[in-house]
Amino acid sequence: MTHLTTPAEPITVAQLVQAGLLQIGTGCRLHPTTVFFPADLQGTRRPIVLGEQVTVGAYTVLHGGLTIGDHAYIGHHTILGEPVYGYAVRESYPGAGADTVLGSGVIIRAGAIVYAGTTIGDDTTIGHHTLLRTGVSVGAGSQLAANLTVERGTRIGSGVRCSPGSHLTADTIVGDHAFLGAGVRTINDKELIWRDPGHQMPLTPPTFREGCKVGTGAVVLAGVTVNSGALVGAGSVVTRDVADDAIVYGVPAVVHGQVTR
Repeated sequence: MTHLTTPAEPITVAQLVQAGLLQIGTGCRLHPTTVFFPADLQGTRRPIVLGEQVTVGAYTVLHGGLTIGDHAYIGHHTILGEPVYGYAVRESYPGAGADTVLGSGVIIRAGAIVYAGTTIGDDTTIGHHTLLRTGVSVGAGSQLAANLTVERGTRIGSGVRCSPGSHLTADTIVGDHAFLGAGVRTINDKELIWRDPGHQMPLTPPTFREGCKVGTGAVVLAGVTVNSGALVGAGSVVTRDVADDAIVYGVPAVVHGQVTR
């Protein structure tokens, strides 16, 4: 029988279901090593809800407040609904849980970590060892590849493709059907000041509008908007806004033409 764990002591699946802290839909397949933490670090308990025909792999950790839609697939060694604890983005967090929602048909590949308060739309795939921080939202039908870091509050639209190894800084916006190549880097701090209470300048993340494309290895600086349909060449450093349908590349990136739709 699968063993479930609270901060106090292990209990059984039946006990957790009886307590109203676990709902398991018909046809679910849970590996015997699955671990459940219905209570967060402050002791608040939230139910865990699994839809119909959900598959959960070995050594997966599921936290309270998590809802997984029908036909979802959760790979081995994943962590879902992790409460945030400690210092991050100019604040300290006490380990409180939050609602974490995975839509129907979502695939979470092995080793991925999804923090509490994240929402993932239907039929979206999250790649191996990808990290989604607190408050991230991802639309339907998107593909986030392996080894991505998506910082807190980032909003990713539907039909988005992010290639491996990229970093999306906190509160970045990625519009529907945008394409980000491998190893894209984003910046939200123009002053490069960290933990200095006397110099708390506003963070200004970049924005990627609907249908834009950003090539492998590009760096997009704080406050920059890559507008709809624009194309950024591989290896570029983007220091200013890119107009609709513009083609830019270079260091710094400058306009070299227009995209033909």
